[in-house]
Amino acid sequence: MLKRIPKNLSPELVKIMMEMGHGDEIVLADGNFPSARIAQRLVRADGLDASSLLKGILELFPLDTKYSPEQVFLMEVTPGDDYQPEIWEEYKGILDESEEEYSIGFVERFAFYERAKEAYAVIATGEEALYANIILKKGVL
Repeated sequence: MLKRIPKNLSPELVKIMMEMGHGDEIVLADGNFPSARIAQRLVRADGLDASSLLKGILELFPLDTKYSPEQVFLMEVTPGDDYQPEIWEEYKGILDESEEEYSIGFVERFAFYERAKEAYAVIATGEEALYANIILKKGVL
């Protein structure tokens, strides 16, 4: 065992985050996301919610505040869908608590899928909230 690594981060996920370089992106995907079809590297975290994983990841993961105007990307609500994603406020609270500087960008649904195909890894969570997909861009220390 190691100290200070959040217990909800698997060894596989920690390894992947360590392999990632500056500017690489990682996707936390909700349970409805086509993770297996899209991922270059897939990490299964089916029993975990996205918020707790986000909190754990941000303990170790620097965001790219130096070279990117946006470090966090959310899947835009599809036009005509009146759903208000409550989880976004939860994400913002977790980001604020992390003390990482960040700016959020919104990506249209199909553009989000295409961007996720280029991500270093996709984490398939058991998150049930709609529009809970989030991309993080890795920075430097």
